[in-house]
Amino acid sequence: MIEDKWVLLARLVRPQGRRGEVLADLLTDFPEKFHQRNRVFLLTPTPTKKIVEPREIELQKHWLHKGRVVLKFAGIDSINDAETLRGMEVAIPREERATLAENEVFIGELIGCRVFAGTNLEDIGEITEVDVESTSVPLLVVHRPRGDEVLIPFAKAFLNRMDVASKRIEMTLPEGLLEVNAPLTEAERLAEQQESAESEYDEPYTEPGGE
Repeated sequence: MIEDKWVLLARLVRPQGRRGEVLADLLTDFPEKFHQRNRVFLLTPTPTKKIVEPREIELQKHWLHKGRVVLKFAGIDSINDAETLRGMEVAIPREERATLAENEVFIGELIGCRVFAGTNLEDIGEITEVDVESTSVPLLVVHRPRGDEVLIPFAKAFLNRMDVASKRIEMTLPEGLLEVNAPLTEAERLAEQQESAESEYDEPYTEPGGE
């Protein structure tokens, strides 16, 4: 499958600034390693199985911005240029992804794992998403057997055992965390999205080192 050939680094959200920079959601576990790359590929998500040829492009510079990353590509020099990239995914060939140290894991590989916690290793549920934006520690969005969801900090202090190959993660969680750490309600999510949309172009352009 074509998806197996690529590791996603970011998803392009919208233009940022007036010189072709693009704001992107981070999909990589190692954003600090963007500086090691001057060549990436742009993938076009499609609703069908139609294959769109990946576009190789030079990454000139980048910087982190409010939990996201701003990317500047060669040949993309205006807001209109940047707008054409909206929704594309930034990727590298799978064989080029970062080498993991001991006890590290690619965030994407946590999706589909089940979390077990407590002395009896209760089945808390399945990880359906990993939120890497809200806090400094990734949050596991876990769908519980009873149908609701809970957010669990993916902190080393809570982690006992991790077997990604077997899709199993064992943790020791603080008392009460599962009861109080619920995600936003649908109404809260919609309100947050509306606020974000209203301020989409209101942010002043700031480039590190600029005046």
